[in-house]
Amino acid sequence: MEFLQDNQPVTAWVLDVQGPRLRVFTSGQRELKLPLSRVLPWIGPQCPADSSRQEMLDLLRTHNGRRERLAESVDALEIWDLAQGEVDEAGIEWFASLVFEDASPDQLSALGRKLLQTKTHFKFSPPQFEIYPQETVERRQEELRKAQERERLVGFGQVFLRGLWDIFCKRKSTLPQPDEEQAGRIRDLLMTRLCNPDDRDSDALWKTMCQGMPEDPHLPLFLAQAWGIVPPHFNFHLCRAQYYWEPDWAEAHAEAVTALQERVLATRTEPAAEIVTIDSSSTQDIDDGFDLTRDQDGFKLHLALACPCLGWEFGSPLDKAVLHRFTSLYLPEGTSHMLPETLGKDFFSLRAGQERPALIISFDLDPEGALRSFDPQIAWISIKANLTYTGVENEIATAAPGMLHHARDLATLLRQARIRDHAVIMDQPDPRMVLCKDSVNPEVEVVQSESTPEAQKIVSEFMILANKAMGSWARETGTALLFRTQNITLPAESAGVWTDPTDIYRIINNMGPSILECEPRRHATIGAKAYAPVTSPLRRYSDFINMAQIMARLTGHGRLLNQAELESLLPLLSSRAELVGQVQRMRPRYWKYEYFRQNHKKMRWSGIIVDPGSHLVTISLPDLQLFLKAPRKIFGDKIRLGQGFSIRIGKVDPLNNEIKIVEAWEEE
Repeated sequence: MEFLQDNQPVTAWVLDVQGPRLRVFTSGQRELKLPLSRVLPWIGPQCPADSSRQEMLDLLRTHNGRRERLAESVDALEIWDLAQGEVDEAGIEWFASLVFEDASPDQLSALGRKLLQTKTHFKFSPPQFEIYPQETVERRQEELRKAQERERLVGFGQVFLRGLWDIFCKRKSTLPQPDEEQAGRIRDLLMTRLCNPDDRDSDALWKTMCQGMPEDPHLPLFLAQAWGIVPPHFNFHLCRAQYYWEPDWAEAHAEAVTALQERVLATRTEPAAEIVTIDSSSTQDIDDGFDLTRDQDGFKLHLALACPCLGWEFGSPLDKAVLHRFTSLYLPEGTSHMLPETLGKDFFSLRAGQERPALIISFDLDPEGALRSFDPQIAWISIKANLTYTGVENEIATAAPGMLHHARDLATLLRQARIRDHAVIMDQPDPRMVLCKDSVNPEVEVVQSESTPEAQKIVSEFMILANKAMGSWARETGTALLFRTQNITLPAESAGVWTDPTDIYRIINNMGPSILECEPRRHATIGAKAYAPVTSPLRRYSDFINMAQIMARLTGHGRLLNQAELESLLPLLSSRAELVGQVQRMRPRYWKYEYFRQNHKKMRWSGIIVDPGSHLVTISLPDLQLFLKAPRKIFGDKIRLGQGFSIRIGKVDPLNNEIKIVEAWEEE
């Protein structure tokens, strides 16, 4: 008789039958007790019961060898061709009748063994063999092929990835050369784990191939860098957000861009206002400007905002691509624009000497800056000049009183009014990470932005005024908009302009994040009852949507969503905002930590204690806009709030945002 052990047939001699169980002697010289259910449906031949152990062993080995040789000559696929379509299942004797005349026990066993091996075509359901139909065979053959490929890939991949790890660790290693298919699959696996570490489909394969290597979340990045398929300082946050960095993403939409430009130009009218803009000298996507007059009755302010949604086709491939990008990214290594650069940097950008479509919000304010009324309209404007923060700051400081001085005065009044409404304003240094020299392995320098408080105040207060006004307008007109909300309660003493790091840290700990929603709620730190962001339509898709909603309500043209329709978009918008926003948060921080890594052996940094703590001390580095924690013992026994220290940095890990303070000296 024969039975299955570890999915392989074992030949055995029946010594005794004990009810539903057998006692058998195997070719491996073992005695076993088996249930009758384990006996395969072919038995024989009958041998003398009084045979010696050696005779039993010789006969078992003789028959087993004969059966193995016979099985090699059995063509299971030919048998399947003969049987398929005739019956759904059959016993071993029926199959034997197709290929043998009066089959012997050894021939039955050989045939049974072959059918057991051919799992793509037959399924053993004791005592019968099920015959798979054609479509099942094809599916199982494909599954078998993939399993065999996976097995080969795992075997090679384990050795290959171990070699890459040795290279990354700067150990000598001979890296085996993969063939084209292996290289492609391993590259795909590495990039999948790098860009989507939670991918379930690749998880089992990855864990198998990485057995014995460190369980580091950045292991795929290290191996990919060692192989050279990604560069040093690879921005994996971009691929996790599925954000394409290079501007050529827009080439696929060139025809749509051209058609959009033609539709917009067909609406051109005489400019309704002439404005100036204020931005940094390097800004190309300029989306806001203003004109201001002042008399004894107060201020007349005309704010103009770029209107890239004019003629826009929502739901088009271009729109879906822009929604997916969601926002422009401004990183130390460069800028990637939300809109095609033809549109965002040129056609809709408020460039000097050009005429552009815009949302004009005309404000009437009294001499104290209190809002009497405002009126939004869609019209064309002309841009008189693109001013810079530095130029505006210098003119306010040195030139005769004019529009910019009036703008400064109005901005001051607006800020004071917001503070009375409990606004919280942080006035902090603005360090920029600048990448120098080698583009692959750059040196990181920290450059402090030039201080232009008056110019910055004009722009920020005017933009806040516009967003607050359109939030109120949306409630009054019943127009569905996206609102930025922060419905928290801050202590009354939190209101004001803060510059001291200890104050800033204390207040930040009481603040909650703002969220995007369709209900107009308060934004506590801005001091607004409703805040609908609309001032950056070239740079943020949420502002773009709000601009489109406002335009549709004012003109009767274009898509106008109701609140339910806008709310249905919110999960997608919030998801894209979070993923792309993480790139904007994490990448500058990475370069900041890389700056410390490059310089920690030769530099010291000055900081201020903002939280003495009982175990961990928090120190602020104002010039780098960074809070660090370290054990209290490093700073000595007597630590007080606001105390200055010079610190020395030890280990720095930019990927994991880790910095270790190793020494600190009190500064006088």
